[in-house]
Amino acid sequence: MEVSKKLSAYLTKLNTIRTTAIKSVKSESPTVKTFTLEDDICSKANPGQFLMLRIPGIDEIPLSILNAGEGQVQFSVKAVGDATRHLHNLTTGDLLGLRGPFGTSFTETRGRVLLIGGGTGTAPLLFLAKRLAAKVDRLSFVIGAKTKNELLYLTELDAVCTDESAIATTEDGSYGLQCLATEPLEKLVDKQKFNMIYTCGPEKMVKSIFNFAEKRKIAMEASLERLIRCGIGLCGSCMIGKYRVCRDGPVFTMARLSEVKDELGMSKLGFDGSRIEV
Repeated sequence: MEVSKKLSAYLTKLNTIRTTAIKSVKSESPTVKTFTLEDDICSKANPGQFLMLRIPGIDEIPLSILNAGEGQVQFSVKAVGDATRHLHNLTTGDLLGLRGPFGTSFTETRGRVLLIGGGTGTAPLLFLAKRLAAKVDRLSFVIGAKTKNELLYLTELDAVCTDESAIATTEDGSYGLQCLATEPLEKLVDKQKFNMIYTCGPEKMVKSIFNFAEKRKIAMEASLERLIRCGIGLCGSCMIGKYRVCRDGPVFTMARLSEVKDELGMSKLGFDGSRIEV
């Protein structure tokens, strides 16, 4: 009974909105900014978890955590809608509300690991890579974007990779390899014999990597993106198969991905609850 009370109190604490001022804002690209907030609770987050950010008078949105520690939490935001564009107009000292951290985190493994990120999906993977850098035998990173301007964290990624720089891919060929982030996968795995793949990004990319990992029998974990409204498993807007991404994810193991592979990369629930194409 005592354990149950403590757990309930802890969950209530996570789900209580805390108000904090923006500590700093950094431009990562023409459309992406990184925000730093002070929050003791979210500063204890693990790679893969997310927070719910309340933009006063506008909306509340889920955001992957880029970094956490020493009383602070960081997240990157791409300006794609009303809420994120409004957030981009805020600056140091402006107030925001937040809840969390919520969800599952990546399993920290050893051996030879490959991380593959697409767009802002690279953020939680960079957080993970920093944790793994000194523990694994080899760490390689592939980052993909449509154009050079949309590639994120290249300097930071190079710093955590062992032996070589991160591999960058762009769809238009403006930087690195002209291809999708999944294209170098087979050659990399054949050469380096990775025993673990981590990924986050567009779901069609995740599905392609899942299919490859399943065929090659390589362990894999993926962070999935869905429409998250409550963050605590109540509303069901983020369902994939029998799982609620906010509560059972956002990080899914190979075993759980296998259970939802017919839906993965195919469809999701929209704002009105109807099923739409990913």
